[in-house]
Amino acid sequence: MENYRRKREENEFIKRFEEYLKNHNSLFLELESFEEIISIYQENTQYKKALKACELAQEQHPFSIEILIMKSQTLSNLEKFEEALELLESAQSLQPNEVEIYLMKGSIYALQFMHNEAIESYETALQLTEEKDEVYYSLGLSYQSLEEYQKAIDCYKAAIEENILHEGALYELAFCLDFTGELEKSISYYKKFIDSDPYSQGAWYNLGIVYNKLGKYELAIDAYEYAVAIEENFASAYFNMGNTYMSLEKYTKSLDAYRKTIDIEGPSPEVYCSLGKAYENLKQYDLGLKYYQKCTKLDNIYAEAWFGAGVCLANQDKWFESIHFIKNAIKFDEINGEYWLELGRVECAVGNIVSGLSAYKKAAELFPEEVEVYLEWSYIYFEQGQIEMAIEVIISAIEELPDDADLHYRITAYLIDAGKFKEAFNYLENALILDFEKHEVLFEFFPKLEMQKALYKIIDQYRKDNY
Repeated sequence: MENYRRKREENEFIKRFEEYLKNHNSLFLELESFEEIISIYQENTQYKKALKACELAQEQHPFSIEILIMKSQTLSNLEKFEEALELLESAQSLQPNEVEIYLMKGSIYALQFMHNEAIESYETALQLTEEKDEVYYSLGLSYQSLEEYQKAIDCYKAAIEENILHEGALYELAFCLDFTGELEKSISYYKKFIDSDPYSQGAWYNLGIVYNKLGKYELAIDAYEYAVAIEENFASAYFNMGNTYMSLEKYTKSLDAYRKTIDIEGPSPEVYCSLGKAYENLKQYDLGLKYYQKCTKLDNIYAEAWFGAGVCLANQDKWFESIHFIKNAIKFDEINGEYWLELGRVECAVGNIVSGLSAYKKAAELFPEEVEVYLEWSYIYFEQGQIEMAIEVIISAIEELPDDADLHYRITAYLIDAGKFKEAFNYLENALILDFEKHEVLFEFFPKLEMQKALYKIIDQYRKDNY
């Protein structure tokens, strides 16, 4: 009831302010009302309206530091950084000990990649506030941007010691420790918290994150289980537990963990997408599609969910619907090579060969380390009888990935089909050196017994000479 009443008041403020903008009639509002209006416009990324609200608020409340800070935030959102900083200087002269001024200055400097200046502002903020976790986190981000990883690690650890459930600091700390090769060592760091307080759900949760990142999934599950035993409504622990069960391919258990997350904190795009992925992996494609679509209803630009829905439809041979969803995924994340690879598959499945080949080409540009792209792309040319194009694709792939046996076997097959036996046998020798056991893939290309016998004879001679 309280939330409903507050929402009605907020809507009334917005309505009155928009009437003022339209008709230029007189309007006076309390400071708190202006703060509500500006916050709503900022949340909805309506920054020009937020700025107009700031300007009227400034006229009516000229000594409000809160309005100056909100106006500087709005100017920053509009990328008017110099104006924003000038405004903060004015605010600083009025109230030099206001911590929000220095936090905002730090944020604006960071947006301009002026990280040393940002650090200086955050250091000042640190001296003025008792709630230090967010300041340490911001400092860590600036040091990380300067590639000063050890200083960043120290800041993130300081943030966590202030607030052991600071998810941003936890995530960035794990990244920096992983980057510097110190992740394994950090286990003792988290166990220190547990030794001092065995009932710290945050410490167990953090330990789970580290174990998960190290690929020690069973230990991660144990740590998350301790966290939720201590705090039964620990939604983040259940969500991460679901992700770890996904890594263990225990998809039914991951579903239980994701559902528990929703029970505690309600639906979110991320959890719906994860549910969709779990059902997709269980080959329950209707349910996978259902949850991916639930995700896109909550967040229309969630590319991973659009893609997942497309994959579920493709697995049901609903090719044309699949193309629609995958193209939407690409619209929101056009540099994801996996999306272009899947688009190539579905376009070719419906006979759109030109579009399919174009998608495979784009996938190779974005995803050059993925062997499957070249194998599938070249095979479409092979099926179309364009053997020279198929050979060209694999040669370019071998230049990118010279030690991949699959590519050497594939070009061997294409060259034999093209009657270029001498070149083929050179590549065959390379393939056998790289991975002798994979030679059987050649027989799939040549079902005729005579060719299989000839190949077997060459391969057997190589085995006798080298083993």
